[in-house]
Amino acid sequence: MAALCESFTLCGLGPGGGVGLDGGLLALEPGPDRDHVLLTDRGRTATLFKVSDQKPLGCWSAKHGQIITCPVVCNFETREYIAVHDDKVLRIWKNTDVNLDKVFKATLSADVYRIHSLPKGGPVVLFKGGGVRTLDVLLEAPQQEIENIISDEVIKWSEAFMERQQPVLIFATEKNGDSFVYVQKLKMNDLHKYKLERQELSKALSFTAYMKNQIITLLCLSSNDSVYKFLIPLQQNTEEEEQVLPRSLLLNLSVSGSILKGTSFVVLDKDHIAVLGSLATAGEESKECLTIWNTKFQTLQTSKELPLGTSGQIWCYEKKFFFTHGKVLTVVMYKCETSSLAAAVGKLKDSQAPDVSSFVDWNTLGDEELVISFQSQQSVALKPESTMTDASTTVFENELRQVMSKGQMPDFQATIGCVVTALINRCKANPKYYPRNFLLQIVQNQDLSYSLCPDLMVVALEKKDLHLLQICLQRFPDIPEEITYACLKAFLSISDAYLQRIDLNLESVICYLDVEFNGKEVKTEIVENGFSTELEQDIWETKITKKHHGTSDGESCPVGPQKAALLNAVLHSAYSETFLLPHLKNLPAQQAVLFLRYLYYLYVKCSEKINTTLPGTCPPTVNQIMDWLCLLLDAQFSVMVMLPEAKELLSKLHKFVRAQVRFYSELNKIEGSLRELQRLNHQKDPHTYSVEVLELI
Repeated sequence: MAALCESFTLCGLGPGGGVGLDGGLLALEPGPDRDHVLLTDRGRTATLFKVSDQKPLGCWSAKHGQIITCPVVCNFETREYIAVHDDKVLRIWKNTDVNLDKVFKATLSADVYRIHSLPKGGPVVLFKGGGVRTLDVLLEAPQQEIENIISDEVIKWSEAFMERQQPVLIFATEKNGDSFVYVQKLKMNDLHKYKLERQELSKALSFTAYMKNQIITLLCLSSNDSVYKFLIPLQQNTEEEEQVLPRSLLLNLSVSGSILKGTSFVVLDKDHIAVLGSLATAGEESKECLTIWNTKFQTLQTSKELPLGTSGQIWCYEKKFFFTHGKVLTVVMYKCETSSLAAAVGKLKDSQAPDVSSFVDWNTLGDEELVISFQSQQSVALKPESTMTDASTTVFENELRQVMSKGQMPDFQATIGCVVTALINRCKANPKYYPRNFLLQIVQNQDLSYSLCPDLMVVALEKKDLHLLQICLQRFPDIPEEITYACLKAFLSISDAYLQRIDLNLESVICYLDVEFNGKEVKTEIVENGFSTELEQDIWETKITKKHHGTSDGESCPVGPQKAALLNAVLHSAYSETFLLPHLKNLPAQQAVLFLRYLYYLYVKCSEKINTTLPGTCPPTVNQIMDWLCLLLDAQFSVMVMLPEAKELLSKLHKFVRAQVRFYSELNKIEGSLRELQRLNHQKDPHTYSVEVLELI
C-alpha cells in the first residue's frame, strides 16, 4: 500500500525555472546532512536547503559568463562541495566559502558529464567520452588524458553504487535509436558493455536502477507507455564485448482507459515506483500528475494532479518527492508499506495477519474503529469495555496510552500523527470534546511535526490552549509562518491577568525575570565571575530604583513572565522571512509596539552578560532576538514612526545599538595590540624573568 501525504513549497524558482522539459532545475542532490538538499539551477547558482525548515543555508554562484554544467554534489567524507562549470573547470569549496572565484580550481582535459558522490566511496567523475576517475586520482594530475570509450554515443543517464566496499558506475548511452549500458568497477578497472533489446517504434525516455545481491536491476521508461526491466549480473565470466540484455515488461502505465505519458520515474521499493507525467483520457484534456504504482500487482495506488505543470523531472530522498510545480519547487511526503494483493486493490481488512500491510485510513474511522484498528496494528489485547459505546472518554484515552507505551512498530510516528488527526477531527465534530491533557502528553512524549497533524494547532488556537501551543512551537520544526503569526497575535492580545491563571512552562524566563510563586518573590539574578549588579551599585554608590523585572539600566520587562515564556516559544520557531513578513505587516499597531518593547528588553538583557547569552533553559539567543527585531521593524516601520509611544522606544533602541557599535569598534582597535601581546608571550623564554611595559597608543 502506498499513499501521498503532506506537501509544501520548498522554494520559488528563478526566471529560468518552471514548466517545460527545458526548464526547472539541473539537478537535486543530497546535502551533508539527512535533512539537507543541494539545488543546482540551469545557470550559475547552487543552493543548500534545510528541507524541514524550508530555509536556505547557503548559496553560491559562478561569476557572470560562467555556467554550471554539472550538478553540485557533496563530498560526504570531507563535507566539501564539488561543481563543474563550462564543462571542464572543477571547483571545490567549503560551507564557509562565499566567493566561488576564490576557491580551489582545476581545469580538466575532457568534458565532465556527471559527478556521483558515494557516502563511503568518495566522489566519482564520469566524463562525456565514457572515461571514469575517482576524484582523488583526478586531482593528482588534472590534465591527465581521459580515454574516449563510447565514440559517437551520447550519455543519457548514470548512477553509482557501492558493492563490497568498491564503487560501481553504470551509465546508459544512445546511438541511432539503440540503447547501450556500461557497467564499470573502478578498483578492478573492469568494464562491461551491453546492448538493450529494442522495442520497435519506441525509445527510452528515462532510466533508473537499484542493486541487490550483486545484481543490478535496470528499469527503463519507454515512449510506448511501459516500464521495462533488465537484469545485469555483476559477476561476468563471458568474454563477449557486447551482450544483448533481454527485456521483460514490468508495468503498463494504463488504468481504466487512461494512459500515463510518463516523463521521469523513481524506484520507491521492490514493489513500488513513482511516475511523473501526463494522464490522458480519450476525449479529455491530459492532466499532469504524480502517480505511485504497484509493480507486483500492476495497479495504480494513488495520484495527485499538478494543474500548474511541471518540468518533467522528479527526485526522491528520505521518503519525500521533489519536483517543480509551476514556478516553485514542491515537496510531497509519501509512505509505502508491505505489498499485498488486498492492499493493492484497496480491500485490506484490519483482521488480517500481521505480515499484511498495516496501513489504515485513520481519517475515515470512528472512535470505536480507531481503537480496534490500533489494537490490530500493535498486536495487543484491549478490553472489550474500552470501546466508546460502553466506556467513557477517559477509558478510551487510557487504553490508547497503554497501546502507545508498547514497543514501536514501523512508521510509528506517522501512525501517532494519524491518531492525533482522528482525535482532532472528533473535536471539530463535537465542540464539547477536547482531550487537552492527552494531546499535551502525546506532543511532549512523541517526536511529531506539524505536517503529521496539521489541524492540531488550529484547534488549539480556537480553544485558547496556550500550553499546548507553547509546546508545539518548541518541538515542531515545520510550522507554517501563518500559524506562527496567529500564535504571536494571540499571545500578545491576551492579558497578563488571564495568563496568571494558566499553567505554562516558565523555564526559559525564570533565570532573568523575578517570578513570583505563591506570593513569594524568587530572586534569580545570576552572578558571573563573582560579580553582581548589587556589588556594582555599592562600589559606584549609585542609587537606582529597582523595578519588577528590571534591567541594569532601569528598563523594565513590558510583559509578565507567562507572556514572556509564550513569546520566547515564538522566537524559537523556524521561519522563512519571505513568508512571515507579509503576515507581520498585519499585526495591530499596539501589539507591534508591545512586541518591540519586549524584544528591546531582551536585547538589553543579553548585552548585560559577557557572553551575550541569557541564563536558563532554552532562552532566546541574541541572534534570534536581532532577527525578529529587524523583521518586525521592516514590517511595521511606517506605522512605528507615526505612533508617539513608539518614537521614544525607537530612539532608545537607536542609541543603544549605536553604543554597542561604538563599543565593538573600540574592541576592534585593540585587536592588533592583543595579537602583539600573544606574539610576545610565545617568544618568551619560560626560564627567564623580566618586567616589560607595553604602551598602548
